[in-house]
This record gives sequence, structure tokens and C-alpha cells, in this order.
Amino acid sequence: MELSKNFEPKAIENKWYKHWLDKKYFHSQPDDRPPFTVVIPPPNVTGVLHMGHTLNETVQDILVRKARMSGFNACWVPGSDHASIATEAKVVGMLKEKGIDKNELSREQFLEYAFEWKEKYGNIIYNQIERLGCSVDWNRTTFTMDKHYYNAVIKTFVDLYNKGMIYRGARMINWDVAAKTALSDEEVEHKDIEGKLYHIKYFIEEYGDDQKQVVNKDGGKHGNEAIIIATQRPETIMGDTAIAVNPNDERYAHLKGAYATVPLINRRIPIIFDDYVDPAFGSGALKVTPAHDINDYNLGLKHNLEIIDTLNPDGTLSAAAQLYIGADRFAARKMIIKELEENGNILKEEKYNTRLGYSQRTGVVVEPRISTQWFVKMSGLTSPALDAVVNGEIKIHPGDKFLATYKYWLENVRDWCISRQLWWGQQIPAWYAPDGTMVVAETKELAIEKLKLLPDEYNISDLKQDEDVLDTWFSSWLWPMEVFKGISDPGNADINYYYPGSVLVTGQDIIFFWVARMVMAGMEYEKQKPFSDVYFTGMVRDKEGRKMSKSLGNSPDLLDLIDKYGADAVRFGIMISSPAGNDLLFDEGSLEQGRNFNNKMWNALKLVKMWEARRKDNNESNDNGETNIANNEENSAMSFLAPIITHASAYKPQQEVSFAVTWFENRLKEVRSETDTMISQFRLSEALKTIYSLIWDDFCSWYLEWIKPGFEQPIEKETYKKTVQFFTELLQLLHPFMPFVTEEIYHLLQQRTDDLCVKQFKNSEKADHFISAQGQLLKDVITGIRDVRNKQQVKPKETIILHIDTKEKVLFQKLEKILLRQVNAVSAHYVSEPVANSVTTVIGKNTFYIETGKMLDTGSQKEYLLKELNHLQGFLVTVEKKLGNAKFMQNAKPEVLELEKKKKADAEAKIIIIEEILFNRGDAESQRI
Repeated sequence: MELSKNFEPKAIENKWYKHWLDKKYFHSQPDDRPPFTVVIPPPNVTGVLHMGHTLNETVQDILVRKARMSGFNACWVPGSDHASIATEAKVVGMLKEKGIDKNELSREQFLEYAFEWKEKYGNIIYNQIERLGCSVDWNRTTFTMDKHYYNAVIKTFVDLYNKGMIYRGARMINWDVAAKTALSDEEVEHKDIEGKLYHIKYFIEEYGDDQKQVVNKDGGKHGNEAIIIATQRPETIMGDTAIAVNPNDERYAHLKGAYATVPLINRRIPIIFDDYVDPAFGSGALKVTPAHDINDYNLGLKHNLEIIDTLNPDGTLSAAAQLYIGADRFAARKMIIKELEENGNILKEEKYNTRLGYSQRTGVVVEPRISTQWFVKMSGLTSPALDAVVNGEIKIHPGDKFLATYKYWLENVRDWCISRQLWWGQQIPAWYAPDGTMVVAETKELAIEKLKLLPDEYNISDLKQDEDVLDTWFSSWLWPMEVFKGISDPGNADINYYYPGSVLVTGQDIIFFWVARMVMAGMEYEKQKPFSDVYFTGMVRDKEGRKMSKSLGNSPDLLDLIDKYGADAVRFGIMISSPAGNDLLFDEGSLEQGRNFNNKMWNALKLVKMWEARRKDNNESNDNGETNIANNEENSAMSFLAPIITHASAYKPQQEVSFAVTWFENRLKEVRSETDTMISQFRLSEALKTIYSLIWDDFCSWYLEWIKPGFEQPIEKETYKKTVQFFTELLQLLHPFMPFVTEEIYHLLQQRTDDLCVKQFKNSEKADHFISAQGQLLKDVITGIRDVRNKQQVKPKETIILHIDTKEKVLFQKLEKILLRQVNAVSAHYVSEPVANSVTTVIGKNTFYIETGKMLDTGSQKEYLLKELNHLQGFLVTVEKKLGNAKFMQNAKPEVLELEKKKKADAEAKIIIIEEILFNRGDAESQRI
């Protein structure tokens, strides 16, 4: 078959994904193999994959594919979250476009529209996961509003209520005025902003019996004393029900029993005394608005103050405000400030740095609000979840960065508000009789059975279910269990086999929202952890360091990127720049690098297939079953692979390739072991970089060059077989990271009866680091001599004579033929003295004298050697400083210390050699140490 000029991903991505699905490689059923279980963090059904999701799904797929190829029964469960607030907002928006008001619909009618919307848009994200190449078990796809899942959530609610761990009560909660629903504390994102502080006069209208001398006399139109109150929110003053001062503040002692007047509405409010007030802050006086601030609410409870809610659920002023009824809260603020100024109530205003809470769901400023809601008591759930992580039963990666965050959340947790004023979600299973009697039960029928146990008689038609739904997180905390129906069908075969999961991969922003709560639920209902490891990915940012978001318009469309670069290149680009747990700066250039990598491997394939064709043309036997490549492709492949094929020579390959084969076989062992360790430690970016370097540099740029046959010569049979074997192992090593290109090349390289997707890794073998060092020396020498050739303007076709001064003559004789061929030298001679009329270079501890047949510029030679000597001396000073640093010596790992000592020894040895050369030339007596 004829191979295309470049790797063309689109057609092969569709082909191979369909093939993998047809073969059911991604589907898992319990068997005798050890399970490797991963549950996908369920993306919102409303959304599309952004670059953060892309990173997350790619990491999971790497781990799952690696496990599947390592003897595990890999099960990766996909799914999506119903995302109550976000989805309801989308559906309401869709209805508005149709001219339909949600309030005119029944709950059942609205839910019909919601499920219709979900069916239309909910599968978009699944298509993106598929296009990315994710090897999920599509037969196990779960949605948090599936019937079994819905029932599991209700069952959990009833169970916790019966245990006394869920209660209903009026509390100060966070209110989202856009979604018109309560939020949990964790759904509020606080931001530092610059606001304004308004100093407002509240006039004293009545003094107490023990009135003392007036301290703050004011000459305003009221003609009596005023207390100055500083506030950021003038629009809430109509809800003020007291002014609080510290009982030890002598400035206000005379106001005991006194009353002040609320500006604009002239409400009479008491002056109260409480230690809570800080006399050093502002004027030392605090306006108390119990309905709109949690601290004021607590003061109100303590002092039995009236609670006046001046805001409607949508953030407009209510009738209780008396003024600007129906106006938006921020628009009302401006009007109130203007009126206060006109009335002489504003003393001054100033800039003020503060923190405001914003809804993570809608982005609006959150309002504190008194509301009757449902809560989970967290005290009984947190201890097991905290212990599981602290004692190492669950390992967090990177632990040094996120363990403290996890502990902080669980050690400072407050009761969880789980009710939401929405229709999309699991409706709270609380039932109310006409007389207000309430019972909690999974169904209406079970509720009436409970009510019949009471003295009064109740009919099922009389019962009304609680209008609220449960917080989305109250469903997703069951995810690791209920995707296997562990709550709805306890003890089934799947939950017993797949639970607990192996690893959870997720974002650091939901450590408490989801991770900690899943641990709590798992410990409560399965009496064991839900997973063994948690890997937190970093945040994807643009080149300017900004978080990628739709609002900023800096997040690219995933499908556009896949269409442009291919899925493998996208996966490569996101992973190569993703250090473990740290934020990454996304740059499309890394995707370009991934595409170039695809083409590099494609070109290597073309070269190997060209060698195969040449062997056949020379009547070489072919017992490997390789596919053929048309002879007329040889010329095009040769031109395409010109960067790989350099310094042509007529040496017979069998005379010189044995070391190349031995060296690369050893490098494969070395990298297999290194990457196995890296992946087990979730250092996936490092693993990819290591594999990338092995393929691009060691295999393509060095190995293939070292073994290539002479001009128009066939490659030796055993070398070719080894090369195909090496290429196959490289593809297997890379497959979890870049599945499509590797599967395609795997099948083009040889006829296959199996697929790379499920090809099992061999056990790692111990590498010989001495052979690796020999190969590295050979590369360094070739590179160094080529550099000298370039500097001396010796053309590639021009030959040289090599003289080597070394203590490792036997080794260089072993490497000699590859070396001569690579630097286009006609011969090598071993010497112990400088060679006249030669160019000198020092590589490692070896000196090379190069005869070029040209007149030499001795001045430039001396300059080169002196420059190299100065560089080494400076480098040696740096290393010695580091080794002389007590703190470094105490904290550095043994392998790091050993490396630094080796650097020192190598630099010292090289300095001695260069000084000897300069001395013998009579050029550098002053340079000797």
C-alpha cells in the first residue's frame, strides 16, 4: 500500500474507535483479573468539554489504557450530572425564547421540557469524549437523573433523616438571586474588590433614664445627637432593627436605653450593647440588619430583635423596604445614596477594600437570607473521611500541595444546606398533611402508611410533597457507589467487584464539594474508602496566565482543535505541558509539536517500510509476514526522510550495527522502568517527555541512523527484525498517551492478528546502565566532532582522519565503525601525543585530533580552547558552591548529591585535559592551575 505524505488523523480516528468499540475492548465485566476502576467526574449535562476537562479526561484515559495493557480488568464509567441550577437556567432560557413563562407551567410540564432539552443537548459532551479517544465503557453510562440513581438519592435522604443526620430549619443561608435558590457555603466564591464605605448619620430621638452629657453633638437639621454608622450596603438600612455598641465604649455609655431613627423611613430602633462590637473599628457603632447578615442575624437572636427582609427572591426591594419597591438592589443603592445626601444623612464616603461572595453557578453577588431549608449534620460524617486521608488509606497526589486543603475543609466544616428552590432534580421526599404534620418517606404510599400510625386519619390525596429539590452534590457524592447500583441494589456482583475504585482524577476546585463528600458517603454506606488514590490536575490557563473561561473568550473549542491537529496531537499538547498538580499555560504551539511528533513517527515508518521493500527486491527471505510497500515509493520516502539519512557511507551494516541494537534494546528497558515508576507516581507529563525523547531522539535521530544500510544496500535481516520489534515496543509504550497514531502504525508495520489497544506489556527488565553510558558517550562524540566540522566549514561529503587520545581504547574500538561512519572519517588512530596540523576538541575525558586536509586557523583553535576552559572553570565554581552549601548537602536526595559530585569530577578532569593541550602547544602556560 502507498503511505500518505503526512500522517492524516481524521479518517484513522473514526476507523480505530469504531473498531475498538466493535471488539468491546472498553466493556468490562467482573472476572478473575484484578479490577482497575475509574469513575469519570460527571460533567454537567449542560456543557461542553473545555480544556480543563480535556486534561482531566486525557489523564484518566492514560491510566485506564495503561492498566488494561498491564493485566487489569479496566473499567472506566462515563456519565453526566444533571446540574440542577445550570440546567434549569438553560431550560428557562429556552422557554423564554418560545414565549413560555416557567411560572405558567406545572412542575410536570416543566420537567417534560427539561428532559426534552437534555435529550437534545446532553449527548454533545459524550461525542467530545469519544472524539478525544477516551476508552470508557459506554454500556455503563450513568446520568444522575436515571431512575435507579434518582431512587438511590431518595433512599439516602430518608436513611440519613431517620438517623437524625438531616433536619429542617430556618437559618441564614446563601441566596442566589438569579437562580432564586439557596446555595451551600462551598458554592460561594469570595473575591477581593474595591468598594465604598458610606458614613451615615442615625439621629438619636430618645435617651435612656441614665442619660449623660452628649458627646457627639451634631448641628444638622434634626438639632440633636447622631451616631455615625459606616456601611457598604445603604440599600439594607430599611431592614435595620437596632444599633449595637460595645458596653465598654465610654463614648456611648450615656445611650443605654436610648433609641435612634433609621434614615428615610424614620423607624425607631434601640441602641443595644454587646461585646461582639469592636470599638476600634470605624465609629465603634454597628447597624444591625438581622435579615441580611449572618453576624447581625446572630445578634438578633441574642437580643430578640425583629427580622425585616427587605429583598425579594430576585434581588429587588420588597414591600417591607417601604422605598423603591421592585427596584434592583444595586439600582436602589444609588437612589438611596442620593436621597440620603439630600437629607443631610451622609457624612462622607470613602474607598474600601472588601470581599464579596459570588455564586459559582450564576456569577451574581450572593445575598445572605433567612430561609427554611434542609441541612445535613456534618459532624458525624467528617471524622472517618478525615482519618482515611490522614492515615494514608487514601493517598492524595500531589500530597504536599492538597492534603492541607483537604484537612482544612474537614476540620472547619459546617452543616450542609442541601435544599434548592428548583424543579430540576430529585424532589425532597418530605410529605405534608393539611394540618402541617410532616413525614419523610421514599414514596407517597409509604408516607401515608407512616401517617396512619398517628392518631388522626389522613388520606393520600391530602398529602403534598416538599417543593424543593436536593443539591446536585447530594446526588454526585454517591457516584462511585451508584454507578454500580451499590445504593439501589446493595451487595450486587458489580459493587462487590469494582468498589472501591482505583484512582479518582479531578480538579482541585472541588476537593470539598465532591471528593471529601464521596469519601464521607463511601465510609457511611460501604464502610470503606471509595478509591485508593486521588490525583488533582492543575488549572489550564492561557499564555497570559488567565483561567480559561467562556466569559473571557480564551478557551478554544475542543472539536475545532481535534479537526485541526488530530486527537493524538491535542492529547500530546495538553499533557506535555502539564506538570503534576500544577497549573499549566496552554499554548497551541504544543499541539503543533504533537502533530510534528505524529509525522516524525510516520516518516520513521516509511523508512522502515522502504528497507523492507529493498530486502524483498534483493531476494531476501521474509519470514515475518510484513506487508509490502510499492517500490516506486522508495524515492519519495528517501526525500521525505532526508533529515534522518545523513553522512552516507558504504560500510556494510552487519559489521557495525551490533552495538546499536544492543544499546537501543537497553534504552528501551531503561525507559520502560522509568516510565512505569513515573506513571505509578502520577508524573504523567514527565513520562510522556521521556517516551517522546526516546522515540524522537534515540530511535529516529540516532538508532535508525546508526543501523541504516549503505547506499542502495539491503538492511541485514536480524537488524531489520530487531528494528521492527523495537518500533513495536515503542508504539506500545506510547499508546496510552496517543492511541490512534500508535494503533495505525502498529498495523502498518506488520500484519497483525491482535490490536495494540489490548496488547499486554512484558514485565520490566533490568537495564545495563554501563551500556547506556557507552551509547551516550558515542552520541556526545559524534555531536562534538560534527560541531567541529561545521565550525571548520568542512562539508558533509569531505572526509576527515580521526586521532583519539583516550584511556578507553577498547571501548572506542567497539564503537569505531559507527563513529567513523557518522562523522565521515576514513580512519581512526589511537595516540598519546598531540597531532600536528589538526583541530583539537575535548569530549568527556577524551581528546580528539581531527585532520581535515585544510589550512587551520591556530588562533581560532586557541580561542576555542580558552573559551571552553573559562566556561568549565566557571561551571566548576558553581558546582563547588552548591556542594559547599550545608543546607543543600543536608536536604538533597542521595542521587542528586551523587550527580553534583560527578559533575565536579568531570569538570575537573576536562579542565586538566584542556590545560595540558594548551600547555603542550605553548599557548597557555598562564592558564595552568
